[in-house]
Amino acid sequence: MIASTQTERRRSSISFVTLLAWMLASLFFSRQAAAEQHLQIDPASSEVHFALTDTLHAVNGIFHVTSGSISFDPASGAASGQIVVDAGSGSSDSKARDRKMTEDEMKARLFPTVTFAPSRITGTIAETGDSTVQVAGQFTLVGTAHAITVPMTLHRQGTHCTASGSFPVPYVDWGMKDPSLLFLRVGKIVTIQLKLVGSILE
Repeated sequence: MIASTQTERRRSSISFVTLLAWMLASLFFSRQAAAEQHLQIDPASSEVHFALTDTLHAVNGIFHVTSGSISFDPASGAASGQIVVDAGSGSSDSKARDRKMTEDEMKARLFPTVTFAPSRITGTIAETGDSTVQVAGQFTLVGTAHAITVPMTLHRQGTHCTASGSFPVPYVDWGMKDPSLLFLRVGKIVTIQLKLVGSILE
């Protein structure tokens, strides 16, 4: 009888330990899963602006975002995903200039998209309000990838998120055609300004 009681106690103890271990493991993995978040970009509300100077004036224009999603882990900073921009959508209020940009500089028929693939986000992202982060990744332009880091400001309200930032593109150094003409000299760096709007999916 005593041996039987001790055996039952050991079994009860083992069952309790097993249950506790299972609960802790479930809690751990659920937290791990919840740590990763996803930003689904709304292309219609997002914008990619560019600014370039020449000897006469500044040229400003816009490209259209076609799709985008970013997954990131606030704990580790690891990120993945891709922002896709239509390379042939550049508009600067001059049809002749835009046609030349699309065909000669962007070579949109051969390289129809410009993409940014984030790999790491450095900085603390607040659950609500504003945050400042550094987003590192690969910016692919005219078929060639370049490592860049973009300082960005995030504003989060509930599941709604807006991310904005700017970075320089030394497009001539990156192998693109210089659009300068004999009496019209164009700057060798174009400034890109991003405004990405989307929803956080946890």
